[in-house]
Amino acid sequence: MLVIGLTGGIGSGKSTVAGFIKEKGIKVIDADQVAREIVEPGKPALGEINEEFGPNILKEDGTLNRKKLGGIIFSDKDARQRLNKITHPRIRKRMFEKVDEKRKDQGGKGLIVLEVPLLIEVGLYKSVDRVWVVSASETSQIQRLMKRDRISREEAAKRIQSQMPLYEKEKYADAIIDNNQEPKEVREQVHAMIDDLLKKIDNSCK
Repeated sequence: MLVIGLTGGIGSGKSTVAGFIKEKGIKVIDADQVAREIVEPGKPALGEINEEFGPNILKEDGTLNRKKLGGIIFSDKDARQRLNKITHPRIRKRMFEKVDEKRKDQGGKGLIVLEVPLLIEVGLYKSVDRVWVVSASETSQIQRLMKRDRISREEAAKRIQSQMPLYEKEKYADAIIDNNQEPKEVREQVHAMIDDLLKKIDNSCK
């Protein structure tokens, strides 16, 4: 089974591209979704985050206050690293458990996509077969973030600047998906990439 690591900057449109991939019947494992699963009430990671950042990081119902935590880590590199130390090993472990489950279901054939915002930063790119980077202009990133998270332009820019620049991520890419185009064009681009890859996989199995 071929494993693709899908990444990009915040607001670059990774989730949109992941949606186009799913339209082709390809399984996409979302690191953000896995990250939410591992910090559910009762999970060890939530307890460690509570100890590290204090009880005010939780809502009244005992769930993680993601907005409050985000405000801390996007403006404090040390805090971000402390959080990553708690969550990243667990996210990586669970994601590859899901890959193994899918591999067994499909007899090791086909392909699967891991949607991971920090694929490059945490070295996870070394554990996948292909790296696809979703690229977009900083203006597009800011506009998407402002609309999605209902934040100011300044806050959106701060979040973007807290991450590895897209041009640096592109250096690791086996393929770059241009998300500055209209959605229809991006969909066609992604579908063509998937079709090409599936054809190569099929030919290699003959």
